[in-house]
Amino acid sequence: QVQLVESRGGLVQAGDSLRLSCVASGRTFSSYYMGWFRQTPGKEREFVGVISGLGWATNYADSVKGRFTISRDNAKNTVYLQMNSLKPEDTAVYYCAAAARYFLGTSNVDIWGQGTLVTVSS
Repeated sequence: QVQLVESRGGLVQAGDSLRLSCVASGRTFSSYYMGWFRQTPGKEREFVGVISGLGWATNYADSVKGRFTISRDNAKNTVYLQMNSLKPEDTAVYYCAAAARYFLGTSNVDIWGQGTLVTVSS
């Protein structure tokens, strides 16, 4: 069973950049679609982006397209979320996700990370 451990988020200012990483245990990392979601209090967990097992294909929510980039290093069992031009509305707990099937929502996600808080001040 794959387990996901995310890097610490943090407090940044609007316009700044931040990179999150998520390290997976297990030997089958490259067989998983990996991605990120985010959640704010009182709201449902929101899809941010997904990357295919070999990293050839990505997809993003419209709200982050052009600002966020997902990449992966299968040799290191790690997926990254590079966040540029951050806005206060990007403030959320960010969750790493792994799934055997492609996903755009939470229903296909098999494994979740513990979540990490990113706060963007104006």
